[in-house]
Amino acid sequence: MRNPRLATRYAKSIMDLAQERGQVKEVHESIDSLAKAIGENRELALLFKSPIIKSDAKSKMVAPIMDKLGSDELTRGFVNLVIAKKRDFFLAEILVAFQDLYKEQNNIATVNLTVAHDLAPELRTKLEQAIKSQLEGKEIDLHIDVKESLIGGFVLESNNKMFDASIARDLKDIKSQFMKNIYVPNIK
Repeated sequence: MRNPRLATRYAKSIMDLAQERGQVKEVHESIDSLAKAIGENRELALLFKSPIIKSDAKSKMVAPIMDKLGSDELTRGFVNLVIAKKRDFFLAEILVAFQDLYKEQNNIATVNLTVAHDLAPELRTKLEQAIKSQLEGKEIDLHIDVKESLIGGFVLESNNKMFDASIARDLKDIKSQFMKNIYVPNIK
């Protein structure tokens, strides 16, 4: 169950408070590390979604995790508030909304690149520069995923646009053309 309006409202509130206190960078780093921890640890994600565990118990369980992540006081207080208000089911979504808001305010574009094989560091650097030059002065947050099923080429996603230059897509297109027999009527 998603609730984007609630997530955006909470994300804006923590962003406003962080700006007021001049702690936007620290809060962003804390929220980013917490979001990664929730994404990588299924048990932590389930902890926030559990309706059985009481709020005060959740806050006590989350405190050492926040310590280990090096979270700032504002983020700790915010997470405890979300738990106390029984909105912790939506915490992961709130964190993503905050990250999106941060990227929007700091002119950062998220770019997802899917390749068939791992990239060499020098190729990655050249690719980042080429993408950055196309995004009109924006900073980029590049995420590279390796998917061998592409066979070769790449799939680039940014600003809700996708450019698929993979061999797998080309083969699929060729198969589709053969299945339709578009060239048979031309043979006479």
